[in-house]
Amino acid sequence: MSGHSHWATIKRKKGAGDAKRGQMFTKLSKEVTLAAREGGDPNTNFKLRLAIDKARANNMPKDSIDRAIKRGTGESKDGVSFDDVMYEGYGPKGVAFMIECLTENRNRTVADVRHVLSRAGGNLGESGSVAWQFNRKSYFLLTGDDLDFDQIFELAAESGADDVEQSEDGIEIFAEVENYKTISDALFKAGLHVEEAELRMIPNQEVELPVEDTLQVLRVADLLDELDDVQHVYHNMSISDEALAALESDN
Repeated sequence: MSGHSHWATIKRKKGAGDAKRGQMFTKLSKEVTLAAREGGDPNTNFKLRLAIDKARANNMPKDSIDRAIKRGTGESKDGVSFDDVMYEGYGPKGVAFMIECLTENRNRTVADVRHVLSRAGGNLGESGSVAWQFNRKSYFLLTGDDLDFDQIFELAAESGADDVEQSEDGIEIFAEVENYKTISDALFKAGLHVEEAELRMIPNQEVELPVEDTLQVLRVADLLDELDDVQHVYHNMSISDEALAALESDN
């Protein structure tokens, strides 16, 4: 899965401009607001804790997070009612996609997602047509110059992690959903810098494609990710070092 994380890192670097950062903050704010509808205390509301962790990891200002929480709890009256929707489909070369959205207008969102997939030669599927190929997992990415892999491996394993990997971007931790809070608390207590903390859809099996085909699929993933209502795009394609190098040299 390290290729997926490095792909995300490249996207963040290329989207570091004000407009892209503003779009990212808007998406994070929607996620915090939706989660806060179930309660404004992150110690008792797991979804809110997750959304806040992700917002902080992406350097979202504290006052923006606080405003998003108040919109969700009803303390602020300028909130919009969002629905959490997962769309399933296939992109180019038969690659499976899971597309997580937050929207106040399902008709608009499904039309936008269908349009992107159809133009790329793919299609939107029925519920369940793709989901069986993925599992939801807790995911953490730790970064820093002085990371001790053995120490982090031991800490993560004791907290319930399934796997710990060293990647080009840092140290990645994978775990079952129910172990998210335990691992998050342990990492925070140890004073480690968590770059990413979220629940991800992890493919059960990845498909391998030539570099050009891989880049074509990633361009479709980027187009989906740029839609205002799309929060996350997951796929079951492996991303080779050659494809990553081509992607990094692009633009």
